[in-house]
Amino acid sequence: MAEPTSDASLVAAARTGDRAAFGQLYERYGRMVHGILLARVPRYDVADLVQDVFVLALRQLGTLRDEGAFGGWLATIARNRAADHLRRSVDETSIPEELPGEDPTRNEGRWVLRAIRSLPEAYRETLILRLVEGMTGPEIAARTGLTPGSVRVNLHRGMKQLREKLGWSANDA
Repeated sequence: MAEPTSDASLVAAARTGDRAAFGQLYERYGRMVHGILLARVPRYDVADLVQDVFVLALRQLGTLRDEGAFGGWLATIARNRAADHLRRSVDETSIPEELPGEDPTRNEGRWVLRAIRSLPEAYRETLILRLVEGMTGPEIAARTGLTPGSVRVNLHRGMKQLREKLGWSANDA
């Protein structure tokens, strides 16, 4: 079995125009970017913004100083893109999160997502990466550049606050 290619070697190849290498970075980090954006912007904007983040990353790849720090750098681009999007969309009319005639079971997921979004940012992001994107704690740490200890603490405290907001006990989750 071949060893996975490191981020640094994929970034180096992508800098030379290797689209397949950038595609591998997209595969590796797409869920992380999706989760970061989902924690911050309306869900109907997330898919387009994921694409925007990767287009920006491709254009700015030459500015990345440490090829091994791609994940943290990309997470920063995603956070900044979400903030830019929210600043620009303040004056726009938004589509309601819940539409009449929708499947009520889908509303439960939205209810939980709203509760997660009401938490502090550090907890919100790690919880979405864990619960929605299905990433493990070590994977979140490796992808975002956070320490494993920070991820563990954020997940633990975030789950505690989420349970309180939703009225769940530790045995319910």
